[in-house]
Amino acid sequence: MAGAASEMKAAIAVTRFGLGARPGEIETALADPERWLEDQIALSDGGSALSETTLTGQRMEALRRYQADQVQIQKSGQGAEQVSEQLRTLRRNIQSATAMDFIERARLATATPHGFRERWSLFWSNHFTVSAVKLSTALLCGPYEKEAIRPHMFGRFEDLLTAAIQHPAMLLYLDQTGSVGPGSPAAIRLRNRTRAAREAGLNENLAREVLELHTVGVDGGYLQKDVTEFARSLTGWTVGSAESPDRAGQFTFRPSTHEPGVRTIMGRRYAESGLDQGLGVLRDLSAHPATARRLCFKLAQHFVSETPPQDLVGRLTDAWIRSNGDLARLARTLIRSPAAWRSGAEKLKTPYEWLVSSYRAIDRQPTTYGQIAPTLTALGQRPFYPPSPEGWPDEAAYWAAPDAIIKRMAWAERFSAAVASRLEPVAIARSSLGARMSSLTAKTIARAESRSEALALLLMSPEFQRR
Repeated sequence: MAGAASEMKAAIAVTRFGLGARPGEIETALADPERWLEDQIALSDGGSALSETTLTGQRMEALRRYQADQVQIQKSGQGAEQVSEQLRTLRRNIQSATAMDFIERARLATATPHGFRERWSLFWSNHFTVSAVKLSTALLCGPYEKEAIRPHMFGRFEDLLTAAIQHPAMLLYLDQTGSVGPGSPAAIRLRNRTRAAREAGLNENLAREVLELHTVGVDGGYLQKDVTEFARSLTGWTVGSAESPDRAGQFTFRPSTHEPGVRTIMGRRYAESGLDQGLGVLRDLSAHPATARRLCFKLAQHFVSETPPQDLVGRLTDAWIRSNGDLARLARTLIRSPAAWRSGAEKLKTPYEWLVSSYRAIDRQPTTYGQIAPTLTALGQRPFYPPSPEGWPDEAAYWAAPDAIIKRMAWAERFSAAVASRLEPVAIARSSLGARMSSLTAKTIARAESRSEALALLLMSPEFQRR
């Protein structure tokens, strides 16, 4: 009985906490599944980091050149059709960088031996969502994950929050770069010059999303006046321009657009201190009990169930508060909590998780963006395009519509037909599911009429669809 329990725990470690089993991976975790997971926390970034050859500053410079080239082409005096084709080519060239970032991330996910570490990274990237809805943010989605999320994902939450909020991708996505304090020197000069009666543009997007989504949540006790005051404290937070070569394409604080004055936010008073005023608000939001409760519930919901056990949420919350948001300690608490290991697989894989686990099962990687991007888009998870700042939904109902399941089945059949001729689906089923595979699924796969059909049945089985 102990042997069966150990085998089940190893299978859960790899398929629930990770991204799906590669051949031999469940056996690797069998000796001590908890230790196998905890060892991934201690890895340096070199253990699973993506290439850092394309960083934010380089992408921002590429965007600047793209915009300059656009102007030149439009002024060239060529015919409209020729200009349109040149602009389309220009745009395709710059969009290829985003495709490269995504396939690089997908290849890492399908090949890494550190699946828990990669899942943890994906969780926080989704929590601090940046979407490719703008060309500028499309170019920065990949660098954002490399620079803001991965280096801090097992550090202090305050540092992760600050890195995410200050990254140019987030500042551009939520329009923070255009936020100007109505009483700032820049706004006063503008009004004096234009005699405009209206206030300069204070943008509340970033402040609202930090409160509502990234920290305390809608039930965290803040009011609209807190959003406005927080937005005022964040004025001056922007991206350096080409006129400031030392900060070009990087976070910078511009005093001329900062709204001066003392702020009161959620009952706390913040003295006028320029950049430090906004940082002080982030520090207090990181330490707020509502942030701990909300994010610990979200973690338990992601890893275990849409209605996670209260004792698990309580243990995580206690660990967060006691450690002041130490995310490595939080990960260890999750791993060591018995409730996180219950055998029922309640979480339906998102399309990305499902495709990644399918490649992992046969020990292969996608080679091109075109191999996976159209399928993900058809399944409702277009690469780097979450539908809102809230990120991709974590509930089965969003991904389990009948049409979506039919599309999964069609992809499973095409994928299997392309790869199964030299594979042994029965062996793949055992290595990818381990003790989680039911006798019914095992029999169904064994009785399939072809290898292609057997592999497709595995990929569509309840055990493989869930984690």
